[in-house]
Amino acid sequence: MIRHGEEVLYERMEEFKGGAGHLLIKKLMPQSLVGNGVDLFAHNKLEKGCEIGWHVHETNCEFYYILKGCGEYNDNGTVVPVVAGDITYTPMGEGHSLRNPFDEPLEIIALVAAPRP
Repeated sequence: MIRHGEEVLYERMEEFKGGAGHLLIKKLMPQSLVGNGVDLFAHNKLEKGCEIGWHVHETNCEFYYILKGCGEYNDNGTVVPVVAGDITYTPMGEGHSLRNPFDEPLEIIALVAAPRP
């Protein structure tokens, strides 16, 4: 199966996970195809002043691959800078958030998946 880029549109989600501003999310595969341990595979954009709010992964884990820009990543209570090329990991039972205080949009690939047994 191939999904062409022009077939997939961004959705605007206000105050995502309780964060400031909005998130632009492009779900790269429809929910009907996501499965086998994968809950979400998406290309996300955070514009200046926007954030993905603090949340804990109770039943799954999450990876972010930073594509463009830079931001501030809250890694289970420790805030660290992230830049293009960085990869973050939040295991089940831990929390995170991501904020863009900069002018350039922050773009990431997000993968939410069930942890391995």
